[in-house]
Parts: sequence; C-alpha cells; structure tokens
Amino acid sequence: MTAIKHALQRDIFTPNDERLLGIVNVCKAGKKKKNCFLCATVTTERPVQVKVVKVKKSDKGDFYKRQLTWELRDLTEVDAKDASKENPEFDLHFEKVYRWVASSTAEKNSFISCIWKLNQRYLRKKVEFVNVSSQLLEELPKAEESVPSGESQSVAGGDEDALDDYQELSTREEQDIESMMEMCEYAVSNAEAFAEKLFKELQVLDGANIQSIMASEKQVNILMQLLDEALTEVDTIEGKLSSYEEMLQSVKEQMDQISQSNRLIQISNTNNGKLLNEIQFIVNYMDLSKGQIRALQEGDLTSPKGIEACINASEALLQCMNVALRPGHEKLMAVKQQQQLFVDLRDTFARRLTNHLNNLFVHQGYDQSSTLSQHQTELVLPKHSPLHRDLLRYAKLMDWLKNTHREKYDGLSRTYVDYMSRLYEREIKDFFEIAKIKMAGTSKEAKGKFATLPRKESALKQETESLHGSSGKLTGSTSSLNKLTVQGSNSRRSQSSSLLDMGNMSASDLDVADRTKFDKIFEQVLSELEPLCLAEQDFLSKFFKLQQHMTVAPPLAQVTSPIRKDMVRHMMNKIFQSIETELNSLIALGDKIDSFHSLYMLVKMSHHVWTAENVDPASFLSTTLGNVLVTVKRNFDKCISGQIRQMEEVKISKKSKVGILSFVTGFEEFAELAETIFRNAERRGDLDKAYVKLIRAVFMNVEKVASESQKTPRDVVMMENFHHIFSTLSRLKISCLDAERREAKHKYTDHLQSYVINSLGQPLEKLNHFFEGVEARVAQGIREEEVSYQLAFNKQELRKVIKEYPGKEVKKGLDNLYKKVDKHLCEEESLLQVVWHSMQDEFIRQYKHFEDLIGRCYPGSGITMEFTIQDMLEYFSSIAQSH
Repeated sequence: MTAIKHALQRDIFTPNDERLLGIVNVCKAGKKKKNCFLCATVTTERPVQVKVVKVKKSDKGDFYKRQLTWELRDLTEVDAKDASKENPEFDLHFEKVYRWVASSTAEKNSFISCIWKLNQRYLRKKVEFVNVSSQLLEELPKAEESVPSGESQSVAGGDEDALDDYQELSTREEQDIESMMEMCEYAVSNAEAFAEKLFKELQVLDGANIQSIMASEKQVNILMQLLDEALTEVDTIEGKLSSYEEMLQSVKEQMDQISQSNRLIQISNTNNGKLLNEIQFIVNYMDLSKGQIRALQEGDLTSPKGIEACINASEALLQCMNVALRPGHEKLMAVKQQQQLFVDLRDTFARRLTNHLNNLFVHQGYDQSSTLSQHQTELVLPKHSPLHRDLLRYAKLMDWLKNTHREKYDGLSRTYVDYMSRLYEREIKDFFEIAKIKMAGTSKEAKGKFATLPRKESALKQETESLHGSSGKLTGSTSSLNKLTVQGSNSRRSQSSSLLDMGNMSASDLDVADRTKFDKIFEQVLSELEPLCLAEQDFLSKFFKLQQHMTVAPPLAQVTSPIRKDMVRHMMNKIFQSIETELNSLIALGDKIDSFHSLYMLVKMSHHVWTAENVDPASFLSTTLGNVLVTVKRNFDKCISGQIRQMEEVKISKKSKVGILSFVTGFEEFAELAETIFRNAERRGDLDKAYVKLIRAVFMNVEKVASESQKTPRDVVMMENFHHIFSTLSRLKISCLDAERREAKHKYTDHLQSYVINSLGQPLEKLNHFFEGVEARVAQGIREEEVSYQLAFNKQELRKVIKEYPGKEVKKGLDNLYKKVDKHLCEEESLLQVVWHSMQDEFIRQYKHFEDLIGRCYPGSGITMEFTIQDMLEYFSSIAQSH
C-alpha cells in the first residue's frame, strides 16, 4: 500500500498541487469485483480545497488515472453500516449514494477517520457520520503499514498537528541540499557518515558565532555612551521648546480676540446688506408709479392710447400682487398697506373694465343690428369682423380679468354669449328664410311681400316652422306613385318616372336647371355659415384667452380652478344653437321639394364636414355639420328605399305591351344624375352601396313584371329591359356594377335566343317531322344510306313533303312571323332588326341541317329544296324593308 501511495502522490496529485492524506482500496457493492482507490486530498494553495478522488488503473494496467472527483463540501453523509461489528462496507452520500466495500475494515476506518478530521478542520458545513463509533472519531487510527518518515503522519495516520506542520521544501532549499550532497560522494550510500559530518560542521559554526558576539562587546559600550549623550541633548531641546510655547500662548490669546472682533464686524455688515436687499426688493417689486395708479383709477378705455396705458398698468399691478414675498414680509405694516392698495386698485379697475365692456357689447350689438336690413333680400350673412376688431383691443385686459377677478370674467363671458346668441339667432333665422324662399323658387313679387310682411304673418315662415327639426318626418306625397302603370310604347316617354316623382312636384316640373339652382343655394348657405363660425370661434379663443389651460392663480385671486379646453365649444354651442335646427329645416324643405336633392346635399355636406375635420376635428363647426350630415345621409337612404318600394308597387296594363319599364329608365336617369353629382366626391362609397341596392331591385322587379305580363311574352320583357340596362351600364361605366353589367348582358342574350327559338318554332313543320323520323331510324341502328329503303321514308315520300313548301309559301309564313314579332317589340329599344336577324340565322341553321340529312341519307338522288339559302336571304331582306 505504501508503494501505491507514493506512486499516486508522484504521478497524479503532485502535478495538480495536491497532497494525498487518506486512501482506501474499494470496489462497488453488489457488482463484479473491480478494485479502485478512494483518495482524500487537499490542495497546497490557499484557500484549501478538500476533494475525494476515485483512482483506478488503466485498461493496460501500467499506470493510474483519475476517474471521478467530488468536492468534500458536497458530501452530506458517511454511513459505516455497523458501529459494533467489523464490516468493510460503507456509503458516501454525494448528489447520489455511492456504496463501497473496502479491502479491509482497518482501511475503511482509517479513511473514515481521515474524512472526519478534514471535515472538522476545513468545512463549515459538517458532514453527518452514521453508524461510526465515537472512539473511532476521537482517536487517531494506527496505520497498518509503515510509511517513509515525514509521510506516515500525513497519509493514513498521524495526529492533527502533522496535517498543519507539514511543509514541502522550497526550490532554494532543494538546490542547497543537492549541492551539499554532491560535495560528499557518500551522502547517498552512507547516510550516517553524511549526518555526522553535518553535525560537526554545525558545531564549528556555533562556536564561531559565540566568538563573534564576544568580540563586539567594546563596540556595544561605545554605542551606549553615544545614546546617553543624545538623550542629554534631547532634554536641552525640550526646555527651549517649552519656553517658546509659553511665548506663543500669549500671542494666541491676542489673535483670538482680534478674530472675534472681525467676526462681529462681518456679521454686522452681512446683516446690513441683507436688510438693504430686503428693502430694495420690497421697493422694486411692490411699488406702482403715479401714472400707473391714475391709469387704473381713471384711465380712458375708449382710445387706443388709453387702452395701452391701462394694459401696462394692469400688468404691473398683477406682477406686484403675484410677487413671492419672503418669510416675514407679510408682517411688515408697509407691506400690508401696499397689498391693500393693490386690492383696492384691482377691484376699482375690474369694476370699470367690466362696466365698459358690458356697455360696449350693447352698443356694438345695436350697431350690428342696424345693418341687417340691407341684407334682407340677399343670401349673405352679416360680417362681424368690425365688432371683433374693436373688442380684440381688450383681449389682454380680459386675460388680466380672468387671472384677478374670475367671477367678473365669467359674468362678461355669459353676457357676451347671451347677447350674441340672440343676435346670431335673428341673423341666421332671416338668412335661412331667404334661402328657403330662393329654394322654393318664388317670384320676385312674393319675395317683396315676404320682405314687407311681419314675420308672424309670413306664410312661408308658417310652413318652414313646421319643418324645423322634422326632416326625418317628411315623406312627400307618393299616393300617385302607388298607382303607376305601364302604358304603351308610344307613350312611355310621357310617363312619370318612378325615380323622379318622389316629392310634391311632378317630374315634368323638375329639370337640370332647377337642381343646379338648388345646389348653388345649398352650397352658398354652407359657404356663408362656415367662415361665420370659424371667425367667431377664432375671436372667442383670442378674446377670452381659451387656447390653453390657465396656470395656478396667485394667492390673492378669488378663483384658482383651471380653464377647460372645451370652453370654446361650449360657448359656440350656446351662441349658434339655432344653426343645426335651421339646417335640418332647410334640408327637410329641399327633400320635400325633390328627394333627389338629398344627393346634392350629401355631397356638399360631406365635403364641408371633411374640410372642417381637417382644421379641427373637435370644433363646433365639425361637430354640428357632422350631426347634420347624419340627417342628410338618412334622407338619402330614405330616397333609395322609396325608389325600391315604388319598383315593387309598379302595375302593368293587361291590354298594351310592356316595353321598357319605367323604373328601368328611371334608374338610367338616376345614375346619369348621380354620376354628375358624385364626381370626385368624398362619399362615393355611399352611392356605390345605393347603386347595388337599386340595380338588384331593378333586376328582381323586371323578372317579376315579365312573369306577370299577359300580352307581351316574358322573353320579350326580359330581353328588352336587360338590353336597356346593359346599354346604360356600358355607357356610364360604373365600376361597382361591373358584375351586374355582365349579368344583364347574359340575361339579354339568353332571352333573345329563347324568344327567337320559341317564336320561329318549326316553319317547315312537315319537313321537320319527316327528318325527325329519319334521325330516329338512324338512332335505332339503320345505316344512313339504307334509310331511303324504308317505306315511310323513301325518296318518293321525301319529294312529296318538299313540294308542300315552295318559296312563295315560305315567304308568306315569314311575313306573318315578322308582323307578330313587330307587335311584341317596342320601338324605343330598336331590337326588331336584331331579333329578325337572329331568326334568319336560326332558319338558315335548320335549312342546312335538312340539306345535310338529304346528302347523307339520300346520296345521288338529286333531291333538293324548292328554295335556296340565297332565296331565304332575299325573303328576310325584302320583308324587313317592306315594313
């Protein structure tokens, strides 16, 4: 075991700066016996690290190698299995439990004792030892085998001090020992002789040291004498220093007195300077000039010069009142008197300013009202820019009043709003009454009467008052629309279009000029209202200083709450509270005159709302126009719903042909008008949605009328109306109706082909029956060239059938067919020639089919029809030209 320890220390642990302190030969419990060594080691460098290393021989068995390493601090428990009996088994609990069997109980005990001592010395966290006798942990185990001197205590045995006293030789010491041993050749072979020589040399060196010490006694005596002399000199110097210290003490007392005197002088100067600063502060920041006091007490508030002086004086007063007094200033009598003066000046000037502005509001209002008469017949709102210009001179004074006398400021705001709301109400009401007169299209004489009659006697006012706020209740007179019938093709243009007959006025009274006139009037109304509202809003913001929140009010102010940003909108709502009502009334009148006016109003109102939102989305103008836009959109939707409802109520005449339905032409006129109105409009999406609703209703009701028609064939009604719809959509190029345009074309084509086939039928009926029999025989399996041998279908029978259809009879039948088709079709759509040409193509197709059957089933017979294709073309052409 000793040789193994030396080998392990040399080969494994010394290169890693570790010392081997304990070792045990073990194998794993319960498995095939494979011996290895568990080694307890410590590092030579501090801080000391204690490890348990598993070492085993290599596969070839010529050297040892590390296999596993555990830190001792990770060991939680050592289980010796049995404390009373000898048992070589023991367990080490790391992150998992390792079970070992030692080669002997003595080795196990020695290793466990080494672990215990290392744990006690180096670890704060103590390992738990289970089933280990207390005697084993208290006494040092005796090593079974002797080890070289200097290692026995540090490997498996030795006391605790051996672990501490052991120290390796340094490099210098190793070199000295090696050089000494080289001087004696027998140092290795005869250790005793080498040790004896070293001992003798040590004795010689000790004797030389003693002699050297004895020889230096004389020098020591001389040194002691010099030290005594130095001490004497030190005493002399200390006496002189004491006398100097007494002299400096008197100087120090005099200097302290001078310093105290200077400090008192400095304090006095500092206090005088501070007092002077306080006095200057009070004089500079709490004093008004005589001119400023006079301006506040009796300054002229009418002239620009006087207003400027009052503004300067009021700002100076506000600065004096807002000055931040220093601690103690408020106790000074002069300060109190000055503050009282400021309060009196503030109240006096606030009272003068409030009375002056109240009077100014009243006088300006009377002057403004006197100018209204000149605009009674013109669709123009009076301008308030002169009033605003005059009042804006007092904007800074209003700001001063807001910060000093909030209750007077609020009172002026209420007075202005109350007065202006009445003024604007009169102006706006007169303005809208003129707009309604122009919109209704009354004569100049009627306008003159209206201008001269009192308002309460005005018939127009009595009518329009019933319309205020009731735009959603106007439905118009539609009783006549419920009785619409489809007249003959010659009178279709004289019908009342279902899409143009929504209001009280007939469609014949409405033309493009009337609608253009309405559009201009409505646009002028909006164009007049918009700058009026914007100018007033701008004035309110500037005059009442409502652009931003007010800062915290000064201590003397009576109101400290901040101004809300929505105050402008609140004042505008009160001043222009009649605008929304008047606009709704005007919209209701326009919708009552002609429901198509809702298209113009929707476009114009949307544009003005969009413009107002770009300026300020939360402004009064934007909000009000947005509310009115909802009403306009509702009227527009009601107009579209009315058109659809009238389509469903259309009745057709049982005695006359249908032709182009009125709501089909009505949709065409609606689309033409709408495309003109909504060109580049912001609300194009609303029109597209309305288009889809209308066209689907048109499609559905065309099919309904076609199914109910008794005189005109269903295919004709469908063909003509869907051809008209397809032509309209192709001409207008409405992108959102591309699918409906394709559907209309498909329906037109299908019903054209169906009508041609059903009307043409079988013009050569017997010949057609004959060849149907021929085809039936071929279908039964008879070869085509053998059909002529069938008795019923021989050549003789074929010639008989052909002779029954000479060219003259064929032309006569076609002429009757043309007259029949002419009775079915209407003149407006001009589809007669199209239908006739399609019938010609169908007839030629049947003719070629017969010729093909004759050529295949009767080859070489020489049998031909009584007329040729060229004859047929001449028949169709001459019939069409003759009519």
